[in-house]
Amino acid sequence: MSSSGRPAVGFRAELVAVVASVGEDGPAVLASGDPLQLPAGELRADHDSLQEGVRVFAAEQTGHTLGYVEQLYTFADLGRGDGTGRVISISYLGLTRADTTAAEWAGAYTLLPWEDRRSVGTDQALVDDLARWVRGVRGAAREAREERREHLFGTGSMPWRPELALQRYELLWEAGIVAESPRAKQVRAQSGVAMLHDHRRIVATGLSRLRSALQYRPVVFELMPPTFTLGQLQDVVEAIAGQDVHKQNFRRLVEQQHQLVEPTGDLSHGTGGRPARRYRFRREVFAERAQVGTKLPIPRGR
Repeated sequence: MSSSGRPAVGFRAELVAVVASVGEDGPAVLASGDPLQLPAGELRADHDSLQEGVRVFAAEQTGHTLGYVEQLYTFADLGRGDGTGRVISISYLGLTRADTTAAEWAGAYTLLPWEDRRSVGTDQALVDDLARWVRGVRGAAREAREERREHLFGTGSMPWRPELALQRYELLWEAGIVAESPRAKQVRAQSGVAMLHDHRRIVATGLSRLRSALQYRPVVFELMPPTFTLGQLQDVVEAIAGQDVHKQNFRRLVEQQHQLVEPTGDLSHGTGGRPARRYRFRREVFAERAQVGTKLPIPRGR
């Protein structure tokens, strides 16, 4: 019992890793178990830094070496975990190149299907559920809900903003549309695969950060093979962003922007058409200009 007369609450700190890669179907994260959960482990005191800790943790727990690593957020809300104490989760995003068809990988768009808008929009059933949630209140409250829906899901005159993945998940949670929400009643398949506790919220946080990072750091190259065609690079960027981009604008920006890539002199004959030039990322540019990103072109239809 604490001095205030309230029962003392135990604390437990852990690392949670959003280990991400990109395959043919889009971005994927390491997740296992039933329900699915992200790699997590007790925070240790023998590492010089948390970033070192998450690298060692990822290598030991998943067998993957991380390239780019960035701290995401510290999740410490009451009610997290299994109820035996307060769980403080320090989450990290780590990027790696891997075969995402293996069983330990879960597709990001299987978990967050509304985030993939390549060639299609938000599923109509999800749109209808959101509309019913908006109509569940009146007056100014309804106007506020409608404004949030338009802003986050790009309806009406508002554009779709890929980097708002976390805010969209939190809106769906508030509306009771995802299974983890205490307000959830009938959960549709279109609302994605549920995860342990708030791990799907952590995945959405990682996806938001990765999409934002595309704008100011060349993190996409952490997910590319040593050499690649511009078509392959565009496919990976579109997969991460969850939206199509203008082909010619994309190629012009990548070729001209601060000399981020350079031709290798080789050609790829596996494109199904004319041989395509192969490129590599200029690592010295990454070291010198860490704040330069790919600057996504305007998506089609906007």
